[in-house]
Amino acid sequence: MKDIHETVFEEKIGYSFKDKGLLTKAMTHSSYANDMGSSRRECNERLEFLGDAILEAVVSYRLFRLFPEDMEGTLSRKRAALVCERSLAIWAREIGIEEHILLGKSLRSCGGGANDAVLSDCFEALIGAIFTDGGQEAAGDFIYRTVLSEPLRNLDLKDAKTAFQELVQKYTKGRIEYRVVQELGPDHDRTFVVELSVGDKTFKRGKGHSKQAAGQEAAKESFKDAENYFKGTVE
Repeated sequence: MKDIHETVFEEKIGYSFKDKGLLTKAMTHSSYANDMGSSRRECNERLEFLGDAILEAVVSYRLFRLFPEDMEGTLSRKRAALVCERSLAIWAREIGIEEHILLGKSLRSCGGGANDAVLSDCFEALIGAIFTDGGQEAAGDFIYRTVLSEPLRNLDLKDAKTAFQELVQKYTKGRIEYRVVQELGPDHDRTFVVELSVGDKTFKRGKGHSKQAAGQEAAKESFKDAENYFKGTVE
């Protein structure tokens, strides 16, 4: 494992920590703290709680200013699309968090470092750590460089399952089923594997920290295959 204090990682995230211990804590999963016999206070859960609140506040304010005609429900859906587990995991991978997470042996052995839930939690913990170390401006700058860096005017409010359902209804009356086929990891950090099928046709699987997240991933991964399959059945 690479040293998470190395300058290259701080350059990647665009912030240099004064207190390097905060960066370490942000990357410390509870499973690692358990393996080390440390208190849960030494893992990233408290920083994740803080980072989640800061992220929602910054994103909410940005959307509030950018979309003055939108009412609460629309703003909430836009915010959810930006701060959902999948979106944050993408940003976590973009800045290389996966290489630096401190995981317990059992979770690492089953690929926990690639888990969207673990990655998104660490991303939020990193925001909390930056806020604690450098204040509101530093944390806000980081959020603007990542989560809010893309144009928001054409933000897609459809989740993957809704988009998949609309696709299927366009071609068939077949029943969509999301079936849990596997559960991985310890009880405190369970990963679900969900298989997506329509009628007798089985499509791809998705993983997630919850059944809902796994279903979203399965729908996202299956969309293109399903589109090609159903188009072929009507041609």
